[in-house]
Order: sequence, then C-alpha cells, then structure tokens
Amino acid sequence: MTSVHEENTLRAVLAGAPDGATALIAPETDRRWSYGELRTQVHDLAARLAALGIGRGDRVAIVLPNGPEIVATFLAVVHGGAVAAPLNPSYTADELTFYFGDIGPRALIVPPGDAAATARATAPDGCRIIEATAVDGRIEFAGGSGEPVEPALPEPDDIALVLHTSGTTSRPKQVPLRHRNLLASARTIVSTYNLSSADVSLCVMPLFHVHGLVASTLSALLAGGTVVAPTRFSASRFWGDVQKYGVTWYSAVPTIHQTLLARALDPSLHEAPAAGTSGLRFIRSCSSALAPATMQGLEERLGVPVLEAYGMTEASHQMASNPLPPARREPGSVGLATGVQVAIMDKEGNLLPAGQTGEVVIRGESVTSGYHNNPDANAAAFTNGWFRTGDQGVLDEHGYLHLTGRLKEMILRGGENIAPREIDEVLLTHPAVAEAITFGLPDAKYGEEVAAAVVLRGEATPEELMAHCRERISAFKVPKQIFVTEQIPRTATGKIQRRIVAAAFAGQ
Repeated sequence: MTSVHEENTLRAVLAGAPDGATALIAPETDRRWSYGELRTQVHDLAARLAALGIGRGDRVAIVLPNGPEIVATFLAVVHGGAVAAPLNPSYTADELTFYFGDIGPRALIVPPGDAAATARATAPDGCRIIEATAVDGRIEFAGGSGEPVEPALPEPDDIALVLHTSGTTSRPKQVPLRHRNLLASARTIVSTYNLSSADVSLCVMPLFHVHGLVASTLSALLAGGTVVAPTRFSASRFWGDVQKYGVTWYSAVPTIHQTLLARALDPSLHEAPAAGTSGLRFIRSCSSALAPATMQGLEERLGVPVLEAYGMTEASHQMASNPLPPARREPGSVGLATGVQVAIMDKEGNLLPAGQTGEVVIRGESVTSGYHNNPDANAAAFTNGWFRTGDQGVLDEHGYLHLTGRLKEMILRGGENIAPREIDEVLLTHPAVAEAITFGLPDAKYGEEVAAAVVLRGEATPEELMAHCRERISAFKVPKQIFVTEQIPRTATGKIQRRIVAAAFAGQ
C-alpha cells in the first residue's frame, strides 16, 4: 500500500498496475519488463544511488539514449528524492560544459564503454560517473561499492526534474519541476485521453524532453498501460511496431506526422495498415503547430482522430488539447484548457474576453514555481499569479484556443506587426508545399521584411508561391523572399525556431 506522500510524488507512476502487467518493451530486442520487474529494479537502482552518496535534492545528469534504460534511470533518480537532469546525448562539448555548469550535478549517468565519451570528458570535477548497463535484461548501475541503502522518501514539493527552455533568448533558462507539477500533468493527460491499462504508447519523442517523458511515458505508466520505447524513431519500422505490439496511440511533433503520412501515402511501400485497421485509438500532436492539411491527411488515411495539443516545459507539458470524439476537435486550434486555467492577457496585465487577441497566460498545479536563480526572468514571466507563455493567441466563444504566433517572433515591418504563423498556413495550402516557415530578415527600408523557407513535394517556383500568397493575404504580408530547401533546420526535439531558420538563410 502506498503512503499519502507516495501517492503525491512520482512514486505513484508505477504504483497502480499489477505485477504481471507489461510496463516497458524494447522493440529492438523484444525484451519486456513487467511492472513487478520494473518496480523492483527502480527501487534497487535508487538504493544503489543512495549507497553512492546520492541523496534527496542532489542533481543527477543523465546522458542516455532513448529506451527502457533511461526510463528506469529517471524513475530511480526521483524515487529516492534526487533531481533528474536528462540531457541530449548529441550535445557538443561546449553545450555540455554550459549545461553541467548550470545544473551542478553530483553524478552523471551514462551508457557503458565509449558511449557518451564527450559527456564523460566534460563532466565537472567531483561529479561521480555511473554507468547504466543492461545485464541479462536487468538494468544496473556500475561504479563504486558498498551495500545498498534504503532510498529517501521524496516530498510532493521536492524538485524532481530540471530542464532548460529552448533558448529563444541568448541564454536557456533552467526550469525546475516538482513532483506535484509532473504528477498533475501526467494525471491530466490520462484524463484527457481516457488512458487505461489497455493502452499501449509508442514513444517516438526524445526522453530528455517533457513531450516524450511526460506525455508518452509517465502518463502511460500512470494509467497502468505499456510503453514501447525504441532507441530512436524509425519511420521504416514504425508501422511494423504499431502492429506487432498493439499500439493504441502515439504522440509526436508535426515533422514526424508528416514523415509518416508521406510514407503511408506512398503506394510502393505498403507499410501503413488500411484505414480503420491500425489498432490506433487516436494520434496526438504537440510541441509545434500542426498544419490542418496534415491532420486531415492522417485522419483520412488511417481512420483515427488526430488531436492537436499545447504544451511547454514550464507547465510540465500539457496545457490544452482537442478532445476525443464525440466532442469537437478544431483544426488549427490547440483545443480546450486541460488541467490548468488558460486566459488571454494584454500588455498591462488585464484579462481579455473571448475573441480578443493577446498573450496566452496559464495557472495551475502543473506550472513551475519559477526559473532557477533568475529573478529578472521570473518578474517578467509572472503577472498577478498568471504565467506568461510568450505565445500570442485568442480564445473563441467555445473555449478553444487558437495560437497566432510567438510574441518574440512577430515580424515588425514598417510599423506593422505580422504574425508569421498566418503566412505559414497560407503557404501550406499550396499543393506543392510540404513544409513552410516564415520569419523576418533585416531590411534597410522597413526594419524587417517577410521571408519564408519551404520544402516542396511538387513543382513550384518562389514566384508562383508569392502569387499564391497575394491572392490570400494583404500585400505587406507576402514574403519578399522564399527559399526552397530540402530540410528546414530544427532543434534536437524536432521543434522549428524561427530565429534559427532566419540565421540559416540570412545573406543568401
């Protein structure tokens, strides 16, 4: 029986399912972990960390690839009250040096052998290096000696996870998330999608990010379901894994949805199942805007609802989502508030009525208490108890939230504020355009001028795309430059940041 404290910490994630139910699957090896096995291994790993002197409040950097090892490692770290800090294994030495310096880890958990050599080499002095190994299907921590020590019991208000913002400003901000924050978000996701022990999640998002960690993994385990955790996303084996393991849902960024849709529509591949036969109950999209055409294409091809959601690190992920049928899902909207209050605020801090555009603000149990050691950022982020998301949007009369752009990404052309997302959506209505991203470039006359980058799936010239835009939007919003490219630059989690795209195409 779990205690009241355990029910309100991340220990609750594994507490509800019967021992024999399948918790995790590694599809590359077909190795399966039952809830009983996973609970035992997580407790033993936490006891091992305690024996190594890693206690409540200590920060533990995790540089592991996706898979059951990082899931068990994360749960073990937080099980004993320590703070998990998962990092992208592909970070450079300079990036790792920054993150290690900002986090201040007592320990670093890495794969065995030569893997994560850069992380080992850049770990700060005094940081204990721990190898996470899988021996005969059992996950173990190597390094040090001594008898296991019973791990401490975390409190709901303890920090469980530290992540960093994507860095839309010059310096990424550290976001501490408490046990109660993460558990509230996971419970919201379970409730939103009616997750149960019958559900199987296929985790295709990185587990060093809240999307993969909270949505695809913690919520699925909290519901007593199964998580299929490959080491990386593979479009070529995706549909095979869906069929083999009885996957009922997956969550991903639009880039992955677009890739899967393109393969599903390719008659030469014969990968995707016929409409209505996939076994999927729903498809979830989050972390950047989903083109209505992609949503429609997936629904028509697969015969399952596609639900766009809205999340961010500072909210422990989910803030809003389109609901399951028979409720209405709104293309181009991120849906209804889930688990938090959502409102629209003007620059002076006044809440605006439905239909008026302003900054999206949130408050609720899943929202961070504030950035770590950053009073200036906290002063700017919180107004009258509301957290300012930095997103511009509008709530319609039914409560559906429509995002119109990032406030810092607005293009200021000759005194006119232009929302780049509006132009993205116009470009995406052209049949030859697979992807589109609009951004501002410096201009001597107007201060900024509108530009866009597109990935094509058919024949079209930049001039033809500009003409397409002129028929649908005001002349001052029409891109003056359109760059045709094979790939749009993205972050490690698949997000598109307009400032990065602008830098890539500036001067061309």
